Amino acid sequence: MGTEITKYFTLLPDDSPLKKLYEKMLCTIDPAEKKNMQETLRNSIRPGDINVNIMTKLDRTNYSPDRKELPSEYSDALAALRGYAKSSLASAIIFSAGINRRLYSYVEEFKDFYADATGSIKKKIILKVSDYRSSIIQGKFFAKKGLWISEYRIESGLNCGGHAFATDGYLMGPILEEFRIKRQELIESLHTIYNEALKLKNKLPFAKPHEMKITAQGGIGTIKEDRFLQDHYQLDGTGWATPFLLVPEVTNVDEGTRQQLAAAEEKDLYLSEVSPLGVPFNNLRMSYSDVARDDRVQKGRPGSACPKGYLVSNTEFTPQPICTASRQYQKLKIEELERLSLHPTEYQRRFNKVVQKSCICNDLAEGAMISYHLGNGALRFTAVCPGPNLAYFSKISTLQEMVDHIYGRTNLLNATYRPHMFIKELKMYVEYFMREVQKVLKQPNEKQKQYFGEFKKNLLEGIEYYRTLFPNLADESLEFRQKMLSELDEFKVKLDDYVNQNLEFFSGARLAPVPA
Repeated sequence: MGTEITKYFTLLPDDSPLKKLYEKMLCTIDPAEKKNMQETLRNSIRPGDINVNIMTKLDRTNYSPDRKELPSEYSDALAALRGYAKSSLASAIIFSAGINRRLYSYVEEFKDFYADATGSIKKKIILKVSDYRSSIIQGKFFAKKGLWISEYRIESGLNCGGHAFATDGYLMGPILEEFRIKRQELIESLHTIYNEALKLKNKLPFAKPHEMKITAQGGIGTIKEDRFLQDHYQLDGTGWATPFLLVPEVTNVDEGTRQQLAAAEEKDLYLSEVSPLGVPFNNLRMSYSDVARDDRVQKGRPGSACPKGYLVSNTEFTPQPICTASRQYQKLKIEELERLSLHPTEYQRRFNKVVQKSCICNDLAEGAMISYHLGNGALRFTAVCPGPNLAYFSKISTLQEMVDHIYGRTNLLNATYRPHMFIKELKMYVEYFMREVQKVLKQPNEKQKQYFGEFKKNLLEGIEYYRTLFPNLADESLEFRQKMLSELDEFKVKLDDYVNQNLEFFSGARLAPVPA
């Protein structure tokens, strides 16, 4: 008892064949039979894959010591891909944050990403996507190069950790439904393009498509939600991430930040604009990174020293890109604002927008630096990017406890009322929609009106989809299902009211009220 091999089997879900064999072995009395079963169990253990993630938008151009631009293969993303491609790993590369044609084209140059004669792929490709259309576009791009997508990992656009890549109002449920309905069509269409590309490369085509998994993640918090996703949408797997920030065995988070995370409530977890990428970023209010940033602003020295420069992208003031969170950029931008002779209120609004950017490319790694006592002993200010689901978990847990929660053997949810993951995402989208419309409400152009009109339409269609879905959530209690329908109406009313208050912007008929 208590050994690593014992821990391995106790962590497995109760319906796992290996778990059942393990439990049978424990009850076996005959020594010879018990030994044979133990040998079978040992031989069945497989190490997990070491997968690598590349955020495709982080693709900085690099320069030589004499400041000459290096060839494209030395950019950050391409260099990262090359390092993985030349490794001995047999695993997968995960591309997140959307299409990067230069990066995707570079994959074509490495043999390990192609299937061998048996159909086996040493280095698989996983795409993190937000909707079906994105999957088709990116899948075809790779298929035309004779490369197969082994997994589409569908992530909620807002109800997730890290950067949030919002859809145009498409909600998680309808997105998963489209994948469920069109899954075979997706596989067959890509398989045809894939085989044609292989022939052009003088490679043998494959009679049957390779395995293509469809998985989902973002905001899952209970065994009932997890089971429903896998059963109803016929998924090959689900992903949980944010709750593991409370598991010291699994995540590199310094003790101070972990205590902040454990104490975090809904109001402490918010969609911020601190990222220099200009993409919404799920953030922890009063993180050490943000407190240090605000302290620099108060002292009249806003901005970071930019020690790493991974997020450089702005060329407003310099021939080579700099980061909008850097001291250099913020000094130049504030000087520009001062020359504009703005009204004090407008000046403060623009000033705040400039100085709110945080040095996340450095500060997100600070937790690991602190935990392992690395670096030169300088003060470190940790950034962290939990999803909103963290508000419902408060216990700093062991791996065993968190896995037991995921598989329904225990309950780690705190006393805070937790809405269903689909309702939580809908709430976030309605609030996001209203915030984004508000930004352009005074002087919108036709393109913006059209975009938000389509966004509104997609939200309303998602709400109607849920209205028919929720009564079928058999694992949930009748009371909870009724609560979900009530919340659905609440957010529809909120959306309708906002649209009706801004009819000139939406230039459409007044929306019908929710039926009584």
